Amino acid sequence: MRILVPLLCGGLFGGGLVVSGMTDTLRVQGFLDLFGGWDPTLMFVMGGAIIPMFFAWRIAANREAAVLGGPLPTPPSTQIDTRLAVGGIMFGMGWGLSGFCPGPAFASLSFGGSGGLIFMAAMLAAMFAARPITGMIFRGA
Repeated sequence: MRILVPLLCGGLFGGGLVVSGMTDTLRVQGFLDLFGGWDPTLMFVMGGAIIPMFFAWRIAANREAAVLGGPLPTPPSTQIDTRLAVGGIMFGMGWGLSGFCPGPAFASLSFGGSGGLIFMAAMLAAMFAARPITGMIFRGA
């Protein structure tokens, strides 16, 4: 059961990305093109995710354990530091240039062609390199 629920949730998430068109890089880049053919779809998809998560965090705050009995994750930090700002800028630049973020990139692997595979390989390489690189850059920060 502990494997089935995450599998179903991941499938639901991936299906939602496909149905909403978020695996289409042109749709995502269209959202970022404010002075061209602006596409507001991403705004509605984000709202569709943020609104239920607002209520989920409120409900989780009053619970001792997850529904399946495991520990609840700690709430995310609200501190904005240099690492978060630099990471956010780098994520945004990559997202804007490629039109992919990790969830849609993974969801599009089955039909995204070579571009999706190249993006996923580059993203995984960057994820493995991030800790050593940030350790060198932010040493002492």
